[in-house]
Amino acid sequence: MILGIGSDLANIDRIAGTIERFGARFKNRVFTDVEQAKAERRRDSVGTYAKRWAAKEACSKALGTGLAMGISWKDMAVSNLRTGQPVMEVTGWARERLAEMTPPGHEAIIHVTLTDDHPWAQAFVVIEARPIAPESA
Repeated sequence: MILGIGSDLANIDRIAGTIERFGARFKNRVFTDVEQAKAERRRDSVGTYAKRWAAKEACSKALGTGLAMGISWKDMAVSNLRTGQPVMEVTGWARERLAEMTPPGHEAIIHVTLTDDHPWAQAFVVIEARPIAPESA
């Protein structure tokens, strides 16, 4: 069952301007150390930051809260599987909100997809509740 859907479109040039203006202060406020390390290894580091920005916005929308209701930017973190597939992990208030949304007997799965085509970065997040399989006797 679908619990929430969120999408966001971020302007890469706007993120570049914010990074130029605020530098590490902006990066440290919004992105985890892992996200920053990933972006800094990339040739298009600003595009990587913009996709993660969009993913955090999309996740907050899928959680039904937006960023104004207490979720910290760093409560939502994007990393990648070895295959390159992005995954979203939530901590803090975002994890609490996810637990509130998840019906008893279910586990929440967060699906995320990212794309960019300069000057745009886009993310979609779908939160799914999957029934927990009963343990075998």
